[in-house]
Amino acid sequence: MKQMSIGDAAKISGVSDKLIRHYESIGIIPKAQRSESGYRIYSENDVHILSFVKRSRTLGFSMKEIKKLVSLWRNKNRASGEVKALATKHIEEMEQKIKELEEMVKTLKHLARHCHGDGRPDCPILDDLAGH
Repeated sequence: MKQMSIGDAAKISGVSDKLIRHYESIGIIPKAQRSESGYRIYSENDVHILSFVKRSRTLGFSMKEIKKLVSLWRNKNRASGEVKALATKHIEEMEQKIKELEEMVKTLKHLARHCHGDGRPDCPILDDLAGH
């Protein structure tokens, strides 16, 4: 199995050196082996896990969820239902956030439409933020 430096692992996985060290410190990825001179050494499997983590982050999973997903992914005896339940819960949370964002946009559009945007001091946007 090919071994590589943290720089090479970062380049291949698309995860920065700093994040690799962070993921290692919080147990998302296993502790790296060390060379005789003390440098971290990563395997192709480590890089694969890093790519998995990066993809999970792009889908908005939290670090706690990613830790669970990595654990499930590495466990070949897992039940796919557990993975699906985690993904389904994440979808529901994202849909709720989308609703909240859409409501914020609607409110801000309404306030912006009612703001004259000229030299007058009256501003419904500021009034709303101030709770008036």
